[in-house]
Amino acid sequence: MQVCWKGVMPAVTTKFTENDALDLEMFEINIRAQVEAGVHGIILGGTLGEASTLTDAEKKTLVEKTVEIVDGKIPVILNIAEQTTKGAIDLAQKAAEYGASGLMMLPPMRYKANDYETVTYFKEVANSTELPIMIYNNPVDYGIEVTLDMFAELAECKNIQAIKESTRDTTNITRLKARFGDRYAVFCGVDTLALETMAIGADGWVAGLVCAFPAETVAIYELCKAGRMDEAIAIYRWFMPLLELDINPQLVQNIKMAEVATGIGTEHVRAPRLPLIGDERKRVQKIIDEGVAARPTLPAYKGIND
Repeated sequence: MQVCWKGVMPAVTTKFTENDALDLEMFEINIRAQVEAGVHGIILGGTLGEASTLTDAEKKTLVEKTVEIVDGKIPVILNIAEQTTKGAIDLAQKAAEYGASGLMMLPPMRYKANDYETVTYFKEVANSTELPIMIYNNPVDYGIEVTLDMFAELAECKNIQAIKESTRDTTNITRLKARFGDRYAVFCGVDTLALETMAIGADGWVAGLVCAFPAETVAIYELCKAGRMDEAIAIYRWFMPLLELDINPQLVQNIKMAEVATGIGTEHVRAPRLPLIGDERKRVQKIIDEGVAARPTLPAYKGIND
């Protein structure tokens, strides 16, 4: 199906059993909760999805299962985080075969490519597929920044259509919109900056805590886009301690703990990740417990921007 680059797109966690196999039963529960809340797309195999630990067979299963669950209601997007151009092209082509509607792409993994190499990498993958692409720009975690000049070069690839902006610099939203207008859809990729960036023109939010709190996340987006900022801010202020769990090296463990608290996930992670222990676990659990206890009553937000 066609990707409409706007709205809330969860970077969903990958569910595992205690025996380290895919937990498709709990995965389906979570995906259905996302769809029911009104998300606008599903992103698989991102940082939260523990992409670096997944086998090709598991990626295939996750895409095919998600396509089956969403049943044409929203697009399914697969993240590409590969070490080689050849591997990225292969996965892009397989994603289309599996039924994915689009791709999200990080720069090359492990090797710190220069600007020319990074642009060439993106172009070669884009030219190998008809699927639309979102570039994931996260120099904080992955060491390579895709600059405005690099996006100017990438604009020749018509299927590079969106940007996940995770530089932590909110002024980049304005810079991108000022330079490129509507050439690229721009998504916030940092939970703690979401409302601010949408207020200044971001088209959507690739979210993390949405995995545990889908309705609250979509409500913030819909209210913001409807100009009902006071209502959006009230929910956002409640949400902030939870959103800060996303900007942490153990974000996967944090968010999976939150999913347990809201009944739509398990805590199982894939080694070398391990569940939190000790004082840090107590700290995170306290934030989650307090957030769940104070969970706001949401206004009717569905359809207010139709």
